Amino acid sequence: MFKNGFFLFHIVDESPWPLFLSFSVFLNMLSALVYLKFHILIYMLLSNMLSILIFYMWMRDMISESTMQGMHTLKVQNGIKMGMVLFITSEVMFFFSFFWSLGYYMVSHEYILSNWPLLGIMSLNPSTVPLLGTMILLSSGVSVTWCHNELMLSEGNLSSMKNSLLITVILGMVFAALQMWEYFMSTFTMSDGVYGSLFYMMTGFHGFHVIVGTIFLFIIFLRLKNYHFSSHHHLGFQAAAWYWHFVDVVWIFLYIMLYWGSW
Repeated sequence: MFKNGFFLFHIVDESPWPLFLSFSVFLNMLSALVYLKFHILIYMLLSNMLSILIFYMWMRDMISESTMQGMHTLKVQNGIKMGMVLFITSEVMFFFSFFWSLGYYMVSHEYILSNWPLLGIMSLNPSTVPLLGTMILLSSGVSVTWCHNELMLSEGNLSSMKNSLLITVILGMVFAALQMWEYFMSTFTMSDGVYGSLFYMMTGFHGFHVIVGTIFLFIIFLRLKNYHFSSHHHLGFQAAAWYWHFVDVVWIFLYIMLYWGSW
């Protein structure tokens, strides 16, 4: 437990943010129901802003503990890494359930006899906007790996790190914009059978993950500018890179099964 007089684990101070965030997420759910039932948007916007503010305060305290106070020892970092691995694993299982459903309906007798997707639904051409989005997202994976490799060097080029990470953020924003454009181009809706439901559910959740990952990487970019990372202490960046690579891999399967498999 002790090494050279120091405690290996971080004894967390009392914090109000977990409790506040749980109440805020509950308000998010209630406000979403109010919006769906009565079409009142203001409550959902306010509850989302509250959640973002509370999450910002919580992350601010964590950054202070890790970077300014030096509380995140190797033992603590290993625990956080394991938590990130388990979180990504849960996300893999989340998307796997959708892929399983998609695969089931693609090979079911009902849809084999009547074509997949159903007659009358014009699926998007995978060699147009979806292909461009795929190239952009895969390029962002290359740029974040470039930044990671520079960071791992003891004498890495800070300007190169910032530029490559900024490129990743911009590519993430462009991909999200292309996804929105794709929704406007599509000729079917979420209520158009199983294909429509699965298409918007899967691409919508993936787009949400892209937006979260882009924000995550932008915060890492700001921390990088403030010299928060070194070649041996960059857990925040590592977690963001893992998350972004997960988003890339999910999109590859989405592109193959949802676009090419349904064309």
